[in-house]
Amino acid sequence: MHKIFSKKKQNSDNIAKHSSGGEATRPNDTSAPANEVNGGSKSSRSSEAPVPSQPPRPRLVFHCQQAHGSPTGIISGFTNVKELYQKIADCYDIPVEEILFCTLNTHKADMNKLLGGQIGLEDFIFAHIKGRPKEVEVTKSEDALGLTITDNGAGYAFIKRIKEGSIMDNVAFISVGDHIEKIDGESLIGCRHFEVAKKLKEIPKGATFVLRVVEPLKSGFSNIGPSSGKKGSGKMGTGKETLRLRSKGPATVEIMNCVWDVKYTAQTIWEIGSRSENPHEFTVGMDESDLKEFGFTDDFIFDLWGAISDAKSGRLKKVQEFTEQF
Repeated sequence: MHKIFSKKKQNSDNIAKHSSGGEATRPNDTSAPANEVNGGSKSSRSSEAPVPSQPPRPRLVFHCQQAHGSPTGIISGFTNVKELYQKIADCYDIPVEEILFCTLNTHKADMNKLLGGQIGLEDFIFAHIKGRPKEVEVTKSEDALGLTITDNGAGYAFIKRIKEGSIMDNVAFISVGDHIEKIDGESLIGCRHFEVAKKLKEIPKGATFVLRVVEPLKSGFSNIGPSSGKKGSGKMGTGKETLRLRSKGPATVEIMNCVWDVKYTAQTIWEIGSRSENPHEFTVGMDESDLKEFGFTDDFIFDLWGAISDAKSGRLKKVQEFTEQF
């Protein structure tokens, strides 16, 4: 059992503290009672009804480990993915640039468990740290390389899936979870996944290019599954109560409906497409919406934009109703 992570310089973000006293008095605090003057006479505005104080919001605390193995840290006080990564980096005293991505409830690079725009209140966070860099020469013998790319929302794009039998499937040392750092020496740090996909797509067929990737740091026990014993509760959380991280605005706790609503999904796609002027805006809109959790491929996103743009321009023909009775 890992012990709670601690350092010489501990802060309130990774160590749970309980205060025994009341709130500290701040200078010029307007919430404090006004001093009585003129021999104890009360202020002329004392007849106004006092504003009821709101109860403090509960402090959300999450447990975290480095995926290759580490003590357990306590993370809190973040509202978006970038702030979360910074809190993890502060907790373990490592540069934030070392964190590639995070998974929920598994130390493995499972792309179905990627941390996206929401975290269950009982989810356990595993941070995957930069490991060995690798460079390979790839010849683009076909139009498609067979990669599905995503990003961590903080400047790193990485491989989410590799199509079986594709060009990249036959390239040694390239794996799911690898961060795509450079193409032909050009740094891709800070690029979104669709920007990296566009650069790969623009490489002409038949060309040879150098791909530099960085794999996540792995432990020596990465192939060992979890214990089947009953020690501890073993509860990893249902995800029903969820902290939703937003690119704009504060994080909120919501009760998530686990049933896939087809009408809601279609309506959301249409609304994003309606307010988008080009494929780039549409891709960004999809990426910042709840639909990011579906992990749609770049090709599928482009196909969706084609259908929406056809509908917006009136190029789609109205289908005649079939009135024959059966």
